[in-house]
Parts: sequence; C-alpha cells; structure tokens
Amino acid sequence: MYSLITGGCGFIGSHIVRSCKSMGHKIVVLDDLSGGFKENLPEGVEFIHGSITDAELINGLFEKYHFNYVYHFAAYAAEGLSHFIRRFNYTNNTIGSINLINAAVKAETVQRFIFTSSIAVYGTAQLPMTEEMTPSPEDPYGISKLAVELDLKAAHEMFGLDYTIFRPHNVYGEYQNIGDRYRNVIGIFMNQIMKNQPMTIFGDGKQTRAFSYISDVAPLIAQSVENTGAANQIFNIGAEKPYSVLRLAHIVAESFGVKPVIKHLDQRKEVVHAFSSHKKLESIFGSQSYAPLTVGINKMAEWAKSVGIRESKILSAIEVDKNLPPSWKEITN
Repeated sequence: MYSLITGGCGFIGSHIVRSCKSMGHKIVVLDDLSGGFKENLPEGVEFIHGSITDAELINGLFEKYHFNYVYHFAAYAAEGLSHFIRRFNYTNNTIGSINLINAAVKAETVQRFIFTSSIAVYGTAQLPMTEEMTPSPEDPYGISKLAVELDLKAAHEMFGLDYTIFRPHNVYGEYQNIGDRYRNVIGIFMNQIMKNQPMTIFGDGKQTRAFSYISDVAPLIAQSVENTGAANQIFNIGAEKPYSVLRLAHIVAESFGVKPVIKHLDQRKEVVHAFSSHKKLESIFGSQSYAPLTVGINKMAEWAKSVGIRESKILSAIEVDKNLPPSWKEITN
C-alpha cells in the first residue's frame, strides 16, 4: 500500500508517518518545510520537498506512485492569525487541498482520503461541540477547513471518492514546532521558559480548551483507513477535559521545575471556550483512553529540553495589519 502524507515533516504528520510505517505502508512525504523539520522523519520514508499549491507536482506524484491512501496534514494552522493572512490562508489551506482532491479523483486508485479539519469549523457553539451541529466558523482558518470538508463530500457524491474527516483540537506533544510564535500555546510556553522569558497569555487566561496529547490522536487517525465504518464520516477527536490557559501555564512551568512567570497581553478576538464530544468517534472506534494533561506535558517537556530553544521564520505574509495584536505586530516588525 502506498500512502501520500502531506505535511509529514510537521507535528501531527510526522506521528502519522510513524504509525503508517508500523502498519506496513510504503510512504511518500510531501512537505515544503515551512513549519516542519526533515529530521522529524524516521528512516525508510521517501521525502519530496514541495508544496501542495504546486498542482503540476501533485499530479506527477499521483501518476508515479498510484497512491492507495492520502493523509492530508499540510496546512498553516493559525486560527487567530488567519484574519490577517487571508490570501495566504486560502491559498495554502483551501486551494492546496483542492489540488490533492482533484489528483485523487483522477488517479482512481485512492481508497480513502484522510483529512484533518478542526473544531474551528464550529465557531462559538453550544458546548460540548458535536458533529451534528451546523458549522459556523468565525475565522478564515475555520472557513477554509469547512470548505474542504464540503468539497470532499461533493467529490464523494460525484466521483465516489471515499474520505474520513477528523476535527482534532489543541494537539500537543513531541515534534511540535515550539519555535512558532503565532500558534500552539504549549510549545510557545515551553520555548519562552527555556529563553527565561515570561509566558504570555492573551486576556485573563480563563479561556478553556481540551488539550490533546498526540499519542491519543495519531495512531487512531492512521488506522482509520482500515475501518469501514469510518468511511465518509466526520469525527471530533482529542481529549475530554477542558483546562483554562492560566492553569495550563502553571502545569507547563511545573514540568520545567520553575515558578510560573506570566505576562498578560490585551485580549484578542477568539472563541472563549472550545471543547467537543467524542461519542460518535467511540461508537465507531470503540472506547478511548486519554493521557492526563500532566503526563503528556511532562513527556513533551523532556523532549523540548532535549532539542532546546527553537526559532522559526517570522511570517512575512501579513496582508492586513489593522487590529493585529500588538505582540504579533512586534514579531512581524
């Protein structure tokens, strides 16, 4: 079985690569290395340096390898920042995805297209968020994800392309890009601690999220291609228990053996509370267990200490700076 894994050098993608490799898949990874690292890949994986926005490259790969499965993880996942990088967001997250769907339809060898969406498609909704709710995304990132969900449904109905969509939320763990200053709050906190900087929190820190450890998420996504009941379905996936960002900061500080030093920034526009139900997922995949937040963060902290401080490229694609949070404006400038 040949599997294409886009974004396979990134955080979730690199864990999917390992899971698929253990399942005996022959793997081709496509990644532009804008947010991932080639050293995240295990041995025995073919790596192609390129972008999903390159339709000619995509078509050539499908013609060469006749992929059986597509795992699509390449995206720029920054909900808050997406308001200010709209063209960049839709080009990478929507148009790039459509290039893959087109190629998968034409190839006629793809048995399942796995897409990672986001609970950002729900917007501000009744909690917990369930798959039966009508999506109402509040930022361009969520809109782009919902557009791809709808296109996959249309492609299935028109061409018979089978898919499974997962809506993960606030995933963290080893191989995350802790140098990214715009997203992934746990990685940001860890990098700030290692730099002897205060942990920065937008607003009072009472906003809540259910933080999901990668090992509770990646293997199930990888194995979903073997589950016939998961075909053409959408699933929330991730941890059950929500925590405030303020409590999270204290837990991360404890994992490094330091006292929390916190700097509160002006409140930004964001969904205040976001966590989801996983009853549908468990009805198809069975009962799930989840690593306690302290356990997962301690494991990630040990990894972060081993790789040390990381710096990522500053995003130069800011298209609209009106209402851009001052802390992000400082980064950009």
